[in-house]
Amino acid sequence: MRGTKYIFVSGGVISGLGKGITAASIGLLLKSRGIKSTNLKIDMYLNVDAGTIRPQEHGEVFVTDDGIETDQDIGHYERFLGTSLHRENYMTTGMVYKAVIDRERAFGYDGEDVEAIPHVTDEIIGRIQKAAEVNNAEVVVVELGGTVGEYQNGLFFEANRIMKLKNPKDVVHVHVSYLPVIKSVGELKSKPTQQSVHVLNSMGIQQDFLIARSEQAIDQRRRERLALFCNMQDEDIIANPDMGNIYEVPLFLEEQKFSDKLIKKLGLRSRPTDLQQWRRFAGRLEKGKKEVKIAMVGKYFATGNYVLKDSYICVIEAIKHACAFLRVNPVMEWINSNDKFDLRGYDGVVVPQGWGKRGIEGKIAAVKYAREKKVPYLGLCFGMQMAVIEYARDVCGMKDANSTEIDPQTKYPVIHVMPEQKKYLENHQYGGTIRLGSWPCKTVKETRLRKIYGQEEISERHRHRYEVNNEFREMLEKKGMVISGMSPDGQLVEAIELPKEKHPFFVGTQYHPEYKSRPLDPHPVFVEFIKACSKKYTK
Repeated sequence: MRGTKYIFVSGGVISGLGKGITAASIGLLLKSRGIKSTNLKIDMYLNVDAGTIRPQEHGEVFVTDDGIETDQDIGHYERFLGTSLHRENYMTTGMVYKAVIDRERAFGYDGEDVEAIPHVTDEIIGRIQKAAEVNNAEVVVVELGGTVGEYQNGLFFEANRIMKLKNPKDVVHVHVSYLPVIKSVGELKSKPTQQSVHVLNSMGIQQDFLIARSEQAIDQRRRERLALFCNMQDEDIIANPDMGNIYEVPLFLEEQKFSDKLIKKLGLRSRPTDLQQWRRFAGRLEKGKKEVKIAMVGKYFATGNYVLKDSYICVIEAIKHACAFLRVNPVMEWINSNDKFDLRGYDGVVVPQGWGKRGIEGKIAAVKYAREKKVPYLGLCFGMQMAVIEYARDVCGMKDANSTEIDPQTKYPVIHVMPEQKKYLENHQYGGTIRLGSWPCKTVKETRLRKIYGQEEISERHRHRYEVNNEFREMLEKKGMVISGMSPDGQLVEAIELPKEKHPFFVGTQYHPEYKSRPLDPHPVFVEFIKACSKKYTK
């Protein structure tokens, strides 16, 4: 796209240092200055998308409106930008290689020998430019996955170098690097970042800005030292210490006039910064006078001896958004459904998404507790299916009720595979084949769901292969379960609930409302759930 500017964001020293949040913050700062920007994430793995990757590997899979399974950073971008992104906002090495090979097989290169440079780099550049076009963006913020120096992402850095070479005034590079603190010494150490920058420079890329990630803000002495050894001005080194929450990051960056510096470097015109609403939200977050204690009952927390919260990051952030809106303070605890647990003392229970039989009985036990003790319950996707199974077993008398995903021979298959999905399972076609993206749902009159949304037809994002078996709908409804959301053709159960006279809040959705929650626009399902939790129904 002619005239478009590009900001590349790379990382150094270690992974997981907040490169995605930095990229999201840059997008927000540009938006606050009236500049139309978008964000693009590049992942270096050979997977065509993120759909077949375990959550413990790279965190939660995020789904866009147009149905692509992406890295969780796309979720951060949507939340910070307050908009919906597209499949063009995401790229993997697998995507790129597949496109190049498919083109070669179709004689698309007219008999040329196909090489990494220029053919793969041209494909990468073309996709970056396509993201600008689709989003009508003045600026594209491109996050380069992984860390500098990894051989897997070398071609993406090379694409960055080529774009800078051809249009030097249109490309800026922001390098995010870590300054560790050696406790025995008691000071920030700059050498790892120096080495990281040297590797970047050896690839033909000179960083324009250095984001100094650390436990505490970088001091002037280390700022000057980094400037000297990294061949840059010290005012272009931006401090980014650990913050109370991720939503404070853009505010801290702006205190250092980072958006002014970016805009000047790119030769852009803008209006004064408008971050008032964001500042108010960040000020309310986790500062409520009242606490709500939420049990997150899942199975993707454990990674070795550590707990990985990123497996359910969208759910966590949606709860935070709702709590900030209601001015209550969330206290979330991670309950492994594979272990024994006690839910006494919690104000609400969430069973999020999942796959497979591991931990299923623990999730069903959590549903049973929440239903019988009248603790507010929210079941998301798999969590809704677990609620249906529990109700079938313990209320409808179908003791062996199950999902065919868990027990293909179950006597009562209250959850079964969608008919159109059977062929994919038979052919072992798992990637990109499930029901994905935004689909319409009709809410039923005089239900809690209708009241939450205030309208008959809604649109929410999905990621599932199994559904409620319509053969058991009549029995479930006869015993008191309310089917509150349906697909427009009446074939797919989209939401279930219990009547308010029987339970303060018991809702399950086949879809994922967490994907569309925003800091300044919390999702109404989570708002109503937290409202119920804050009334202290715990028994």
